[in-house]
Amino acid sequence: MAIKAAPPFDLEQLGARLPGANIAQVKGVFSAEQGTRYLHWDQLRRKPPPEGVTHHEWWQLIKLARLPLRHHLPLRDPSSEAFTFGMTDTVQRHVHEIDRDASGRIELPEDVTNKATRDRYIVSSLIEEAIRSSQLEGASTTRQVAKEMIRTKRAPRTVSERMILNNFHAMEWVREHSTMDLTAARIAELHTVVTHDTLDVADAAGRFRRADEDIRVIDRGTGDVVHTPPPADLLPARMEDLCNFANAATASEPFVHPVVRAILIHFWLAYDHPFVDGNGRTARALFYWAMLKQGYWLTELLSISRAIKQARAQYDRAFLYTETDENDATYFVLNQLKVLRTAIDELFVYLRRKAQEVRDLEQQIQRRDDLNHRQLALLGHAMRHPDERLTIEGHQMTNRVVYQTARTDLLGLVEHGFLEQSKLGKKMYFTPVRDLARRLQAVPGKR
Repeated sequence: MAIKAAPPFDLEQLGARLPGANIAQVKGVFSAEQGTRYLHWDQLRRKPPPEGVTHHEWWQLIKLARLPLRHHLPLRDPSSEAFTFGMTDTVQRHVHEIDRDASGRIELPEDVTNKATRDRYIVSSLIEEAIRSSQLEGASTTRQVAKEMIRTKRAPRTVSERMILNNFHAMEWVREHSTMDLTAARIAELHTVVTHDTLDVADAAGRFRRADEDIRVIDRGTGDVVHTPPPADLLPARMEDLCNFANAATASEPFVHPVVRAILIHFWLAYDHPFVDGNGRTARALFYWAMLKQGYWLTELLSISRAIKQARAQYDRAFLYTETDENDATYFVLNQLKVLRTAIDELFVYLRRKAQEVRDLEQQIQRRDDLNHRQLALLGHAMRHPDERLTIEGHQMTNRVVYQTARTDLLGLVEHGFLEQSKLGKKMYFTPVRDLARRLQAVPGKR
């Protein structure tokens, strides 16, 4: 993926071509973004410039408009040049929408907002992210096979399956550590989880690369080297700086919006490439850790890797644009905000579809004449709360019926194949079968 590096930003040269008064006059016309796009020189040079200016002058004026928006980061390249990012209008709009949607949206279904019933959605999303993140790094297996392996706790049979299972465990690790500060040791621990039994170098899991390990990022299509990470001897200090940045309080100066900070943590780990392999998967897992640590609980239900996979070239290009334009990480921030926005939108579409399916099925089962009204109500409740354990006493209290009537209702649903019966000690419990919706659709009642 060849990227033409941006021309140098030379304000004196621009002033000679366009006198100071003229610069002041045209500055208002040239914003940091062209519409809603933060264009790199590689994109801008292919567009016709405004009347009266050359391509290079157009680029210089855009760079001039970006200067006041720049925030310097503690992340530096090997030549000690700082990375920056700009809080453009598009960045601010996206983070506002993500604040609104990812930290709590009141119109979400109750079984998503209710922590007691949210786990089934979380498990599904963890599996989805594990599969997609592994596929980004070359894992090849079907989603159906991968889901079956994780849900049944079957041992992986191939390296691809092991990668997916490792990613699933990594996402669980993120959940367990989301209230803790990040340390270099924890980054190494997470990497060990991500790469367990998948590396060619047996001792490479959980340790930084050594000076004799020549690690570079290669374009899969052309075979060209597109990124050479910082030298290995700098990694301990750089990882320490990353952890300080990740753990910084919201009130620290300069202010970095929590969502932007999470994205920059992702970028930082990927840029430093501290491990022999597994850097991309570790970087994406750290993004989840940072989002959950800042209270964006909906992130547990999202798969950013699915959205990245849908536009992989844009993801790769965002890294290259950053490196070839004075370490301007705005390109990567905007790319990942778009990815996050896509993942949230896809989740809401999925949840609305599932909610409609439940409503349609509830209407369908109301036409059954082989179940009484209490059983129909109980099935509706079971579809919305499939992980809840039901008891005879609870059903008796809810419907104000005698014990025998409540027992008959529940055992009748067991006979129909809609509930499963179990005992814990002397207590009898009933739980919905896993494929309740399918069974209700497959066995329609009489009309």
